[in-house]
Amino acid sequence: MGLKENEGSDTPQILAIIAACIPGVSSALLFSWPSPFLLVLINDQENYDISEIQAELLPIFLPIGILISSIFLFKIHDKIGRKYTLLLLCVPQFLFWLITIFARDIYSFYIGRFICGVADGIMYAALPIYISEVATPRVRGTWGNGQTFSFNAGFLLINVLGNYFTIHQTAYICLTLPILSAILFLRIPESPYYYLMKGQDERARTSLQWLLRKPDIESDFLQLKADVQRQISETGTWPDLYNIVSNRKALRASLFLRFAQQSAGIGTFENYIQYIFDKSNSGMLSPQISSIIFSALLWIVMTLFSIGLLDKFGRRKSFIISSLGCSILLAAESIYFFLDQFYSDSIDLSNCQWFPLAALMVYIITYCGGLGPLPSLMAGELFSASIKGKGLGVTNVGLAIILFASAFIFQSLTTSVGLYAPFAVYSTLTFICFMLSFYVIPETKGKTLEEIQQDLKGNAIIRVTF
Repeated sequence: MGLKENEGSDTPQILAIIAACIPGVSSALLFSWPSPFLLVLINDQENYDISEIQAELLPIFLPIGILISSIFLFKIHDKIGRKYTLLLLCVPQFLFWLITIFARDIYSFYIGRFICGVADGIMYAALPIYISEVATPRVRGTWGNGQTFSFNAGFLLINVLGNYFTIHQTAYICLTLPILSAILFLRIPESPYYYLMKGQDERARTSLQWLLRKPDIESDFLQLKADVQRQISETGTWPDLYNIVSNRKALRASLFLRFAQQSAGIGTFENYIQYIFDKSNSGMLSPQISSIIFSALLWIVMTLFSIGLLDKFGRRKSFIISSLGCSILLAAESIYFFLDQFYSDSIDLSNCQWFPLAALMVYIITYCGGLGPLPSLMAGELFSASIKGKGLGVTNVGLAIILFASAFIFQSLTTSVGLYAPFAVYSTLTFICFMLSFYVIPETKGKTLEEIQQDLKGNAIIRVTF
């Protein structure tokens, strides 16, 4: 929201963000579903006649769905509104759990994963926009990571459910979440930005009054209206996405953030984490318990970082430190798996079986300091209102491609080379992103959406200063 903080209450904005992020929990349940159930599909030949190779391909179909929806549905949140777009997500999310209940062959699961991807492509575009448009800079700095926080909560939940319940029981339990999401979000207002874009001033004023809880919102309303009118006065055509310097910088930063996040391997870990622990032969803990520890730490640490720490240190510095640390830890994991594969006879690693889990725990802490929350947080901040739909559509196409590539890299390299190989690739890519981040990422901490646009229009290459 393009507003400065003053008197009023932050609570309604926080409630709106929490309600909007419930589809993010469902999305994480769907995205990370292979984590606990990949091994189940492979091993349970009585109920599922699915081979290991067929099951390992499951994560590839979700990014295909993201790609399709990003290309054809990138403007849906501008057509029907941010609120009703997020409500629409409940339909494909509900449908996946129905398919899971009745599926017996791999092709039904492929279809279900594709449907999940279609829902995710819509959510990745609509949710960051809604959060950025209903929150003041102070609230956005603390609660703007709601999408990432909810995603990590869903990742933890699916690993816990997968440890105690069957595929069918988990599906029945998770069927309730899309229904709950729809019921709660119906009572939350539409973004005032959207109403102003459509020329519905009274609805925008009502929405703003609900969000700010102030006795007099007229000055806030007039300022927000002026900001929106200036932004939508820009033509917002496809060539403008590249030709206008502020849009070009925003697109470059948005694509870079998503590429850096996924090239660090997080999407692969969330899909294959139990498979990784099973193949690592650590012997310390079962793959199920290890995955719960991994996902629990991810959720806890991301929560801690969400409580103002990113706003305290700044976006750019946080990202730089996080990417360097993740690169080092991924390299360490690669070295361990390399030694375990080729030198286990000459080097005794029995006293280091704790290392794969421990290194991934430290990786998660480092990842949550920047690589994890910033791509989602900044996605809703960087683009002008006139070009936001197109900008996020292109960004999500890039996300789908890198998700597909990351899953393909893991599956193919693990099979043909060894478990160390994908970790080496992720480490190298993350180190390259660390070097590029000095030049690509703008600082948006504490700024209104309009101030961010003005900075992008007026600044040359931004370099980090410690």
